Amino acid sequence: MPTEPALIDKFGVSRTVVREAIAALRADGLVESRQGSGVFVIGPRQADPGLRLFTGETDKISDIIEELELRIGIEVEAAGLAAVRSAPAQEAEIQAQVERFSRLVAEGKPTDEADFQFHLAIATATNNARFRTFLEHVGRRMIPRVKFRTVMGGVDPLPSRDAPILDEHREIAEAILARDPDRAREAMRRHLVTGIKRYRSLTAWGQGQKKDDID
Repeated sequence: MPTEPALIDKFGVSRTVVREAIAALRADGLVESRQGSGVFVIGPRQADPGLRLFTGETDKISDIIEELELRIGIEVEAAGLAAVRSAPAQEAEIQAQVERFSRLVAEGKPTDEADFQFHLAIATATNNARFRTFLEHVGRRMIPRVKFRTVMGGVDPLPSRDAPILDEHREIAEAILARDPDRAREAMRRHLVTGIKRYRSLTAWGQGQKKDDID
């Protein structure tokens, strides 16, 4: 990193502000101080494992499956809490994202962003900011189709899954709006488990199994 004087000059702040900022970065495991050499940015592979969870590269289908399994542990409970705690405006946002997804499917347009916003709306409706923060940290990489295109060079060997995903979103939203936490949890679990099955089928396809056998 630049020296303290260089940072002070560039940003027009005091030495105290610069030192506090560096201390915060150090506490988050993003930089390290080396005596006599200065402050250095830590690469993703050296950083805290918790940080790598959100910043590491996803280069295998197995990585996608592992992240979906992690999401089950968090988003299933988020759906249940949303069914109990959601405010009318939050329920309206969940429904709006379902309708947005539906319009995009009908128009044959990408649904990645609507997919992410649907899950984010549910996290917000828990009224526990940590659920939303988790999804924001994971970001749009939590949508497997985004990562899949990266892993497979933009090629999707399977038919579009948008229609069944839309049905799954509707089931989740209906349960939340009905204020039925058990049903909401089960709908979210089914949605994510089905996602795992989809991506496991891609692994089987890559190993030579016929596509017709796994659709």
